Amino acid sequence: MSKQSDTLAVLHASLDGRERPEEVADLIRSGFDDLTGRERTVLERAAKHSWRRHGGYSSMSADHARPTGAQRQLSTLANLFDVDGVDRDGAAHDPAMLRAIAARAGESLEWVPAHGNFTTDRLDREQRAAHGIDLPKRQYNRRWRFLTRLTAKIGRLDAELRKHELLLVGRAGLAADITADRFAADPVAARFVAYFVARKNLRREFSLSGRTNPYDEVADALFQRCLAESDTDWWMVSRVHPTPDVVGRLAPEQRGELLGRWSALMRGAAEILRDRWDPAIDRRTMIVRRGTDSSTWNTIAQAYNTARAGWMNALAANGALELLDVACPGKAMRLMAADLAAWHRSAGSDVDPDTGVWASLPLPWEVLSGAATCTRETVASACRSFDVDPEKRGWVAPRASGAVVAFAPTPELVHGVTVADPGWASLLRNAGVFSGRGLKAAYADALAAGIPDDVVPPKPEP
Repeated sequence: MSKQSDTLAVLHASLDGRERPEEVADLIRSGFDDLTGRERTVLERAAKHSWRRHGGYSSMSADHARPTGAQRQLSTLANLFDVDGVDRDGAAHDPAMLRAIAARAGESLEWVPAHGNFTTDRLDREQRAAHGIDLPKRQYNRRWRFLTRLTAKIGRLDAELRKHELLLVGRAGLAADITADRFAADPVAARFVAYFVARKNLRREFSLSGRTNPYDEVADALFQRCLAESDTDWWMVSRVHPTPDVVGRLAPEQRGELLGRWSALMRGAAEILRDRWDPAIDRRTMIVRRGTDSSTWNTIAQAYNTARAGWMNALAANGALELLDVACPGKAMRLMAADLAAWHRSAGSDVDPDTGVWASLPLPWEVLSGAATCTRETVASACRSFDVDPEKRGWVAPRASGAVVAFAPTPELVHGVTVADPGWASLLRNAGVFSGRGLKAAYADALAAGIPDDVVPPKPEP
């Protein structure tokens, strides 16, 4: 394989990971010979901070947390049942294959998932004999219990895989749709996609300012090259950068497909939010309550908002924004930790005005299911009540693009707090510092020796 082909393979593999933009920029800078002078200059601003050049490392994972597959359960199944031809590697993360394997194994016990109650559905001695099941009661029960537990594992895996899919959508759009062959067919678009995905995957920093615009000067230089080429694969670009201008460059059938894709994702995410919503939470503040799984809520809310924005961009590109006059579901706000909310108040800032808009509107899943009415005018009126521009903030129209920002090196973060040194970051993360769960006793002595000032976050003013 050529240097460019090797680089494209590595870049494609990064689309569902979490590589730092510096590493991706360095790969692009060194892996392609057709870069313009400006592209090389701008890429170098990021690439010079790459750990690949300096032999360094980051304490932050280069991947998202992935669901645990059923490898262990498949090993147990092989010991308990005579089931041939099981592709353990392929089936371990495939709920459909696992269900088929469980059903095949269950045939020998007259077990089916729909009738898996251990108390009422097991066969007694006479029934087992009638079905030709020549197993001692203890062995029969052991296999029955295993299949019941395997069914529960499959259900959990299915839910976790769906959550992981939505996590990737919330972070980087529809990058997972891009096949390796399509990615390699347009190196110019591939470079933009890979770098922009890395920028969109940046972790949130614990700060009073909003999230940094992922569209920085490096992304802009790579995107301008896409605009300059006559044969850019805009379908691929639209997977991660679905602005109305980009979507408008697609063929009509592609625009329709993208509209349907975003709509389905938005509805799916809204259904999960409905099941996760705690009515006891104050919608006016969105401060998390003890016992609430805020991580899952925020992950799905981000996916919902990303899908909603993509859907709205596709509506605009198709000239169909008037559909919002009938039904305009609002955004979903993230849950906020109480300490961050207190920091905001101590600094003289208040709750994001978008939160007030969210609190005054019907819940998004109620609008999407038809249980509540919420039109574009409903949303616009709520925005005006909180001095929010409904169009610029993306409530009733595609959100206006922010200014192109200068590249900034990726901070080393521990639970959102910037730490200067990756070694200290690893220690602090393992010790549970900044996690809100208390310090682990095993690390108390090491930390008692002293923590440099540059890893201690500033305390809010009382």
